Amino acid sequence: MKFRSYILLLLLLSVLSVGCKKVSEPSAGARINVMVSIEPMATFVEAIGAERVNVTVMVPRGANPHTYEPKPSQLRAVSRAGLYAKVGSGVEFELMWMDRIVKLNPKMRIVDSSAGIELLRVERDKEHDGHESHEGRSDPHIWTSPVNAIKMVENIYSGLVTLDPEGREVYRANKEAYVKKLKGLDGSIRALLKGKEGTRVIVYHPAWAYFASLYGLEEVSVEHDGKAPTPQGVARLVKMAKEERIRIVFTSPEFSMRAAEVIAREINGEVERISPLKREYIENIERVAEAFSKL
Repeated sequence: MKFRSYILLLLLLSVLSVGCKKVSEPSAGARINVMVSIEPMATFVEAIGAERVNVTVMVPRGANPHTYEPKPSQLRAVSRAGLYAKVGSGVEFELMWMDRIVKLNPKMRIVDSSAGIELLRVERDKEHDGHESHEGRSDPHIWTSPVNAIKMVENIYSGLVTLDPEGREVYRANKEAYVKKLKGLDGSIRALLKGKEGTRVIVYHPAWAYFASLYGLEEVSVEHDGKAPTPQGVARLVKMAKEERIRIVFTSPEFSMRAAEVIAREINGEVERISPLKREYIENIERVAEAFSKL
């Protein structure tokens, strides 16, 4: 891992001079090259920018944003980009790579999509999961809340307009149309989950706290910071699930299913896969809401 990081750093340095010469302002009729960290962000940018943007995703489908290292071809794409719409909430990939990405193309405009969004703090219940308490870190998964997604879209819109003022009306119309869809998504989920307030949702990776907070659910995670629970932690989860008659454990395809399967077997339940990283944002969040409504 260290050797690969060293090679990638050499690549960054080798193309830095090229990146520095790039002009971030788009020429007439040219599409803006936009970089994003994760696939849901690509959907937001494309919804606003349509034919005026080309979007490149740094963490591809199925990859883990907590551990992914970019390929040389992706770093070369950064050197040609006019804008990077980062999540901005503490996604591990961005914590590890954004400083180096900015150095690669210092003229590239950076949009912090989390601006104006109140971040949730990561809290642990030692009695629940068997891990030591660790405070002071924010939960990065802000996009799982449709209300947060609206704010993110607004931030991306502002960045695109600043970079490409000629496209303002196109961006504005597209943004308003997509925000209307997101508001409709929020309304339909509220109706679907009405009466589920206080319901606990067992998930392997803690990616759904913003969704849960918005709709009155409680996320109970199996792992924290990539660490599997202790046997005592699993036993507590099983006990809680039996007491509350929970029969579904949710996991993501980007993470191991082993611990989730153990818990599901102990409660005579099932494992259901949901992902916070699918590109088809509205359709995916609708599916997640439908899955949670079964609890």
